[in-house]
Amino acid sequence: MLRNVAIKAKDTIVRARVNTRVKQNAEDTLSKLGLTMSDAINLLLNQINLSKGLPFEVKIPNKKTQKTLRESAAGKNVKKFSSTDALFKDLGI
Repeated sequence: MLRNVAIKAKDTIVRARVNTRVKQNAEDTLSKLGLTMSDAINLLLNQINLSKGLPFEVKIPNKKTQKTLRESAAGKNVKKFSSTDALFKDLGI
């Protein structure tokens, strides 16, 4: 049983414009976790307050990573495997 836990009323609205596909994909993922978008936003804001900053690292990819991401998105230099066993064999594991 929870004791001495102050439950604060949700008394304000946060609005943000986001890409429709990004929002839908996030809602699908959150639903699988049993969370709503409001739950996720509240979790994020609480973690920001606890850590006094973003609860994850944010950085700009270097030029090599940017190039690799562009090539991968275009299907260049991408290996595909029929199974995890085939992937591990290719990795020498």
